[in-house]
Amino acid sequence: MSGLTLLEPRWLLALAAVPVLALLGVLALWVRRVAVRRYFGHAVGKPWAGSGSAGLRVAKVVLACIAAGALAVALARPAFNPRPQRVQRSGRDAVFVIDVSRSMLAADLKPSRLERAKLGVRDVLDAAKGDRIGIVAFAGAAVLKCPLTNDYSFVRLSLDDVRPDSVGRGGTAIGDAIRFATSQLLPTDEAAKDGRSRTIFLFTDGEDHESRPLEAAQDAAKKGIRIVTIGLGSELAGAPVPAAPSDRGGRTAGGGTMEYQGEAVVSKMDPGVLRRVAEATPGGVFLNVGTGNIEMDTVYTRLMKSAVAVTQDSTESVRYTELFQALLGLALACMFMEMLIDGWYR
Repeated sequence: MSGLTLLEPRWLLALAAVPVLALLGVLALWVRRVAVRRYFGHAVGKPWAGSGSAGLRVAKVVLACIAAGALAVALARPAFNPRPQRVQRSGRDAVFVIDVSRSMLAADLKPSRLERAKLGVRDVLDAAKGDRIGIVAFAGAAVLKCPLTNDYSFVRLSLDDVRPDSVGRGGTAIGDAIRFATSQLLPTDEAAKDGRSRTIFLFTDGEDHESRPLEAAQDAAKKGIRIVTIGLGSELAGAPVPAAPSDRGGRTAGGGTMEYQGEAVVSKMDPGVLRRVAEATPGGVFLNVGTGNIEMDTVYTRLMKSAVAVTQDSTESVRYTELFQALLGLALACMFMEMLIDGWYR
């Protein structure tokens, strides 16, 4: 076993709990012994006295200490067999801009338009290899939920936090969202010359409240940014817009939908706006999902293959064969045996 090391050595401090646990176990055995002698007196040791096996009780303490020690060492992540590995990060950036306005809660896509958008982004994370991913939520304004990063675990956590209350201003300002996402992809004008591929994936039903999305797309195109628009929701029948109980904008219909002048508010997907926004950028694509299904991981892979992946950097990392699984198994086995012993002498 070569190169044995601990990847999280600070967890070895938890081993200090083992002698404390042993001391408490011995103290408990002594207290029990004194209590039994006091209660049964000279009858201690008789079968009917119920004192049980002292050896089994000691074994119970020993097993608990072994389990605690094994858990502490497992958390320290012992590992061996180091293998050097070169990791290259691609020069592709993608920002997922997700509409969180009230209309995205419409249920013509199950469970809702918003949840389907989030599911699509989760699928992409399984296909993104080395690409930097960012998330922007928008309604009447845009909010950065996750900056560009290769840490996909953090992206998933940020995605869980994308909700209608993520943005304090109601409405749907697609143009402002595109401008905000552009600023995240290109924080400076000089960044446009670094050779990175940049794409905005816009998930929305396309209803815009005069934020000039076409102009925003044209400005993004001048900076070499491609926009892929994903239209969600029915463009013909539409779907009622749910209303929160605390909605101050008016009454709530009997089915829990927004009302205007006595009629439920219906949201329809606007493919025209989304198609024009996508076509205004180099290589832009409009995906009319409607109320159907789409495999975003496959779409992402195909679209990003057409983007030049300039290698951003190359770093050397080391991979190990870890042993924590065996230690966890030992801890579980000891705890299971401890429970069996507990049943035996009772």
